[in-house]
Amino acid sequence: MDSTKRPGGERLVQIAAGGVTLEGNLSVPEGASAVVLFAHGSGSSRHSPRNRYVARVLQEVGLATLLIDLLTTDEEAEDAYTGHLRFDIGFLAGRLVHATHWLGHDRQTADLPIGYFGASTGAAAALVAAAELPDVVGAVVSRGGRPDLAGPALPGVQAPTLLIVGGADVPVIAMNREAFRRLGAVEKQLVIVPGATHLFEEPGALEEVARLAAEWFTKHLNRPVHSHVV
Repeated sequence: MDSTKRPGGERLVQIAAGGVTLEGNLSVPEGASAVVLFAHGSGSSRHSPRNRYVARVLQEVGLATLLIDLLTTDEEAEDAYTGHLRFDIGFLAGRLVHATHWLGHDRQTADLPIGYFGASTGAAAALVAAAELPDVVGAVVSRGGRPDLAGPALPGVQAPTLLIVGGADVPVIAMNREAFRRLGAVEKQLVIVPGATHLFEEPGALEEVARLAAEWFTKHLNRPVHSHVV
């Protein structure tokens, strides 16, 4: 689809997804070794300052990033009243699959291994999409996520998966522990950041998330990818 170059090397891209067009911001550092697709949580967008911060840290270690809006502007407006789309994990995962397909054909990312970074409900969508694309998705990181909402897809997740939860986010800790137990990935880890709440707004909390994510992706996205065809 059409794309527009923005300051700092970021491209505004448009991604066809089942009859609608999604917008995203793609940044590809020189010599990028892999690309990480961000799936934001309910009520958020690709402009989330938390995700954009993590994306900048990933770019600094040589990873490309794609932040997309999983809903169109009209869908966002409708969902603000009904709330029926933000928790439709299968629907959101389908959008991620379309975006993954797009990455596999874009001139800058076609040859790069692909990882997912999911927040809140976006983490569940990332896990469902990873289970659907086991030969394409090389690693998954969840920040304050609801992986439990991935439900029956959890045993089918093969990609190395890191679940990051705030130590003060007590209900979500329990949800992550249960999801962790059900995850099919051979390589998986649950990290609790002491004192952090759901949005990791405490001093140093988001920095720790970004450090953990960068290490996880750098370690696990250096393996051959079988195919980007989805």
